[in-house]
Amino acid sequence: MARAFSDLGYSVGNQRKAELLADKYYFDNNFDPVIEYCNSAQVFQDIPFSWPETWKHLDQAFPGSKFILTLRDDAEQWYQSVTRFHGKLFGQNGNTPTADDLRNADYVRKGFMYNTVKVHGTPEHDPYNKEIMIAHYERYNRDVIAYFSNRPDDLLIINVAEPGAYQHFVSFLGVQSSATDFPWENRT
Repeated sequence: MARAFSDLGYSVGNQRKAELLADKYYFDNNFDPVIEYCNSAQVFQDIPFSWPETWKHLDQAFPGSKFILTLRDDAEQWYQSVTRFHGKLFGQNGNTPTADDLRNADYVRKGFMYNTVKVHGTPEHDPYNKEIMIAHYERYNRDVIAYFSNRPDDLLIINVAEPGAYQHFVSFLGVQSSATDFPWENRT
């Protein structure tokens, strides 16, 4: 999404700066740092913006803002994508990472990836518990959709792999583009 926004001329928030804020606000339920950070650009993506409840705080802080919920074909596809991507980056020999792998992963800072997965509510001994992670994914999507149910002009629900998705995206933003599809950077 960052590339698509950038290609359209939007200023995109620095992802690493946003990630560095994640633990400081989310687990203490203090959203002020991320709200302040949002004054640095026009659009933002991924962590911490994809964490539960974050959209509510941002919506209240920035009335009139638009939100995009990106979906996969189904929860199984999402789960496979997450575990494959994390296995490639943080697991031993490409395997799904253990809690120790996540605690020791040197991404953002040690322990960051552990906390990222902890957001899903999985147990210590099974950080990628499929049933719990899929339930979390489905609940998150339901919560976002329910929150914006009376404001359809403020939420775009999109699967970027579907035909016509890019046209829905630019239409939602109210902009023109000669592109017909999303640019791909991190396929998993």
